[in-house]
Amino acid sequence: MEHISLTINGQKISCPPETTVLEAAEQHGIKIPTLCHHPDLKPVGACRLCLVEEEQGGRVMASCVTPVAQDMAIRTDSARIVKHRRNIVRLMMAEHPESCLVCSKGNRCRLREIAAQMGLGETGLYPMPNGKPLETLNPFIVRDLSKCILCGKCIRADHELVVAGAIDYHRRGFKSRPATLHDLPLESSTCTFCGTCVSICPTGALSTTLSGYVGTPEREGVTTCGFCSVGCSLRLGAAGEHVIEVNPSGVTGSVNGATLCVRGHFAHDYLNSATRLTGPMIQKEDEMMPVSWEEALDTVARRLLEIKKVHGPQSIGFYGSSKCTNEENYLFQKMARTLVGCNNVDHGGYLTPRTALQGIQERTAGECRINRLASLEQAEAILVMGADPDQSVPVLGYHLRRAARKGVPVVGVDVRKTDLSPLAETWLCISPGKDLEWIHCLTALLWKKFSHDPAFIERFTQGFESYGESLSSFNPERLCLTTGLDMRVLNHVVDVVKGRKISFVIGHGITRQVQGARCMDAILNLALMTGSLGPGGGGLYVIAPENNEAGAWDMGSVPDALPGRIPLGEASGRHRFERAWRVRLSPDQGLNVLRMVEEAEKGNLKALYVMGENPVKSLPQHDRVAAALARMEFLVVQDILDTETVQKADAVLPGAAFSEKPGSFTNMEGRINCFQPVVEPPGESRPDWEILDRLGQKLGNPQPFGAVSEIREEMVRLIPQYAGLADISEGEWTWIRPLEGTRLFSPQGPGDRIPFSSLEKSEYEAGDDAYPFTAVLGPLRFHLGSGTRTGASKRIAGFD
Repeated sequence: MEHISLTINGQKISCPPETTVLEAAEQHGIKIPTLCHHPDLKPVGACRLCLVEEEQGGRVMASCVTPVAQDMAIRTDSARIVKHRRNIVRLMMAEHPESCLVCSKGNRCRLREIAAQMGLGETGLYPMPNGKPLETLNPFIVRDLSKCILCGKCIRADHELVVAGAIDYHRRGFKSRPATLHDLPLESSTCTFCGTCVSICPTGALSTTLSGYVGTPEREGVTTCGFCSVGCSLRLGAAGEHVIEVNPSGVTGSVNGATLCVRGHFAHDYLNSATRLTGPMIQKEDEMMPVSWEEALDTVARRLLEIKKVHGPQSIGFYGSSKCTNEENYLFQKMARTLVGCNNVDHGGYLTPRTALQGIQERTAGECRINRLASLEQAEAILVMGADPDQSVPVLGYHLRRAARKGVPVVGVDVRKTDLSPLAETWLCISPGKDLEWIHCLTALLWKKFSHDPAFIERFTQGFESYGESLSSFNPERLCLTTGLDMRVLNHVVDVVKGRKISFVIGHGITRQVQGARCMDAILNLALMTGSLGPGGGGLYVIAPENNEAGAWDMGSVPDALPGRIPLGEASGRHRFERAWRVRLSPDQGLNVLRMVEEAEKGNLKALYVMGENPVKSLPQHDRVAAALARMEFLVVQDILDTETVQKADAVLPGAAFSEKPGSFTNMEGRINCFQPVVEPPGESRPDWEILDRLGQKLGNPQPFGAVSEIREEMVRLIPQYAGLADISEGEWTWIRPLEGTRLFSPQGPGDRIPFSSLEKSEYEAGDDAYPFTAVLGPLRFHLGSGTRTGASKRIAGFD
């Protein structure tokens, strides 16, 4: 592309066409002050502070909305421009309240910063007070619009980034202000309380509701959100050893950019909850007693070894966490397999997509895992199935909303309408339990209309001929009747996606149902038939509720696979870990968490080690789970909060939250985020990896790791998909790597081919006539999973 040459302040520069003068200046280290500009928002030239002067004709223009032109000569600091800027700031300050000492924005106020740079202490103008009432009705956001400078950032972020449409300009002239429709409170609007407007506001007009601390954080650090599987990049502000503020990190290329959701922005006050565990405890004479770490770990090791000796290693279970780091999950499963000698290992993601994704993992060798959320905004067509991303993973919802606004056809299929339905090109309300029939129906219609990709099928797949013969026997009209859909609407969907690469967004409405595995197989068949995988394809975006479900599976914190998702029954892979760990590993699958509960009820499971989970609350049939745990001889719980499961423990080990330890998480895109601690763990609590490492020594491990970096080195050596961790520093990210030897979508020529699976008919069972109702359970925007952490948030509790 031919570049344009111009001169700014006498400095010759070149840049691509369509670059604005402001962007060109910033790219070459020339600073121009702005208040309304943000790199993620469309420029509007509202504040006029970025004025520059053209040398030839003396034309004054806003640099943020002026594109560069060939041989343009610009001055950013002429006397005329400086005078204009000073007058603009003086007028703003004359209207602005003099409350800097008590303003929550403190030293980070952009208006105050620019005024100081210009040497403006006093305006020399009569004050123009523009008083507006302080709004503090909700527990998340404080609005003091007397400090609003009408930059419009909050409105543009709401419309362009979050696409909620909750606020816009209200009234005109001196009375103009951002407001909701009919000037109703935020809680009566479409506001989702994502907090994007708060983070992006340059003054103290919008701020976070705080208790106990007001002012600028003493220090800040970048980390990764510990809630959902999007893995947003956060900037945490701390005072003392408490996290007091959370904002998007602003790191270029992060998955969330300038946005967060209500949980990520406001629910992290659970980190300072009074229910935090701060010291180890042991059950003594029917009472939990504080003990030293040495005594606690000695007791846990002694009791586990005693139970192993008397009842065998299969009498002990390990229930890990999809909220703990990759390094901790790796260490957890290794301790179970090498020091105790059992495969009874599972994590909190068992009831989520893993069971439905087993077939996809096997058929694709895990090579379809990298799917960037940002790619959705350039998709050809998007099919959202059984998902409510606005509630479960809101940042994914923002990407979908932006895609729809850009004209990408979005088709939604669910048993009910969700918040995404008004933006969708078509929305299909399907009968409960009929997803498999709907997928088969769409696939058959596309096949009959020759809307498949012969070149892709020939190059990358196998078994299509028999699959096509099976499709020819399907009667779409008859199938359509069973789904509760209108055939005309279904034909319209076919016309919408015909000839396009489809991006599939799949939620728990598919993965958690009885036929989840069959549905996922059928979706993969549809993706293969339409050429929607691999280079230039759409991809599969499978929503996982918890932040590190993918990583926990990768690390082998499952009963049927070793790290790298190697099946226990695969001899070559198992022998590789046996040589590395110097131990014999059983090829037999261990107990998953539900089997652990059942075996505990029977009296066969004698001990359970729970790390970072609250099964009494998160698993179905709470009373049954609690009773099963009570039957065991020994229950160890390692957690950060005093939960329902902690109350039943024989030993309690206080762990550290994500903000208090180093590690890495793997998000739903296939991105591996590394992070460092921002604050110290409270009291005597310790990072989970450190607890496991010290306990491993007492269980007989002669070579403890001693540091997260040492654990990560072994992971890189034994898990090829995580080899990228060796090349990055803390605070950076890398991507899952394909396995050596696999050649799916190889540009060099035909490689391994993905097989079409056979068409399986539905096994959906009709409900009982005595109970003619169907319960449809959806996610909650303000809570995640069992709500253990979000339930400890004062802000979330204040809104509920």
